[in-house]
Amino acid sequence: MLFNEVLGHAHLKKHLTQSADSGRIPHAQLFVGPEGSGVLPLAIAYAQYVLCGNSSEENDNGNSSCNLKCNHLTHPDLHFVFPVTTTDKIKSHPLSSNFLEQWRSFVQAQPYGNLFDWYKILEVDNKQGIIGVDEAQEIVKTLSLKSYEGGYKVMIIWMAERMNSAASNKLLKLIEEPPEKTLLILITEDEAQIMQTILSRCQILNFPPLAEVEIVQALKGRGISENDALKIANSSNGNFNKALDLINQDSEDLIFEKWFVNWVRTAFRARGNKAVISELLAWGEELSKTGRETQKKFLLFCIDVFRQALLINYKSEKLTYMEFSSVDFKLEKFAPFVHGGNIMEITKELEEAIFHVERNGNGKIIFTDLSIKLTRFLHIKE
Repeated sequence: MLFNEVLGHAHLKKHLTQSADSGRIPHAQLFVGPEGSGVLPLAIAYAQYVLCGNSSEENDNGNSSCNLKCNHLTHPDLHFVFPVTTTDKIKSHPLSSNFLEQWRSFVQAQPYGNLFDWYKILEVDNKQGIIGVDEAQEIVKTLSLKSYEGGYKVMIIWMAERMNSAASNKLLKLIEEPPEKTLLILITEDEAQIMQTILSRCQILNFPPLAEVEIVQALKGRGISENDALKIANSSNGNFNKALDLINQDSEDLIFEKWFVNWVRTAFRARGNKAVISELLAWGEELSKTGRETQKKFLLFCIDVFRQALLINYKSEKLTYMEFSSVDFKLEKFAPFVHGGNIMEITKELEEAIFHVERNGNGKIIFTDLSIKLTRFLHIKE
């Protein structure tokens, strides 16, 4: 993948190419950016730039053999680590090397994809992948060997926040004293979940969401009309992965909308109506049957909806971007029920629900408890 194939981030591309051209390549770098901002494709483009010795972006075809191997993600000195879990084929001690074929297909088809998309490829939506100590040992072993082609060895660790403490501790010495000509790139969406001792040893680059104009141009290049491209870009809020999902009508947000609308409407009706409680219980049971990553993404979606409703309620519509596809649910009509008197409690409960889901709590109990509390919060007067 080449720099000119990655959307936006011109200043970051310039910084990375200049550091490589001058021979000042930090051995450990942490790329921090939200979903769909293109952190992974840019990391791969940077790795290709380092490995293939391109001296400028205009000379992208400098080493055709090296570029070809990088494009197919088969370069012997380009290594990947990502969250994995046990499957029907891999019963224990799963490693990234067990899933390289699926990983290459995923990156080539969805370079802007998220963890949810990756778990769908693995067909393990009900499990949570991690980067464990076995993986850390493989990283140390791989980077201790000489490079195949005599240049740099590059290790890209995607979703580094999924490293457990044992794996993080195992990598500390490697990050602090790496072998010669070693480049370690950690990619994360949440810097706060990375161990502080690792953060202190990495050069950190922060990636902003993609600009709306960049997404519009990319969508127009895919044959989308300008009006539709503007609408999709606005709804995607800088997330190109979401923009592509909206084009294909494959966005999980479309399902989340239905769940959310059903949830809040039932919560409103449940006030003083014991018979409706059974519907809330049924809703919680339905959610509990989905995968944990799906549950987490839905709860994050709910936090976003409540935030958007609060902005509308306080006359800050220009800061909102969310539009519901449901014709009989308008965020503007829902907004008056979200205000300073209940937004803190609602957000706190949603964040606690995410915390419990991540720790394999009972989904039915989590969502039933959340639903009953929401019934009370929505009827709080400002």
